[in-house]
Amino acid sequence: MVLYQAREMALRGRIGAHQQHALHDPHLTTAAARRAFLDRFEREADPDGTLDPAERARRARHLRAAYFTRLALKSAQARRRRAQRQNGGAS
Repeated sequence: MVLYQAREMALRGRIGAHQQHALHDPHLTTAAARRAFLDRFEREADPDGTLDPAERARRARHLRAAYFTRLALKSAQARRRRAQRQNGGAS
């Protein structure tokens, strides 16, 4: 029952996303959220705002790269665990 509800909710979300993108430019509707997400790395790199802007941007790029690399690692680990479960625990 819960799996059915989750799948239905995912489909409803996809319908909503398609409707939203059909009516509005997704780059405009998500611009503020994207900016806030990217600004997070600059604040983390230079919480006091004392660094040269070029150095702050360089550090923020590395923090972003580390963030997305961590996500990729977690994704690979989850795929491996899922494959192991589907194969009955065999590596």
